[in-house]
Amino acid sequence: MSQYDISKLGPDVTWQDITPGCVIYGSGTSAVVATGEWRTKKPIIDWDKCRQCLLCAPCCPDVSIPVTDGKRGPFNYHFCKGCGICANVCPFDAIKMVANEFEEEAE
Repeated sequence: MSQYDISKLGPDVTWQDITPGCVIYGSGTSAVVATGEWRTKKPIIDWDKCRQCLLCAPCCPDVSIPVTDGKRGPFNYHFCKGCGICANVCPFDAIKMVANEFEEEAE
């Protein structure tokens, strides 16, 4: 992979193939790289307790809480690293952190 060709960036690319640090050759590459694979805990939501206050979404450092038409959606575990910030900011106790089991994750 050429250091200027980010279109081939994916899970099979080794560190030797990517661009040097502090140099940006393209954008939008995080969408193709799964970064949630190393978490030990994951957030789960109790939809009955969720009041759609959306306090959790802007606090997520990995943009793992999608918001569409003013409503939050299910967690995107593809990027979630299990930091627990969302659970800490939820005033309704709707988000709990549980052990991650790396099975097929759908909510």
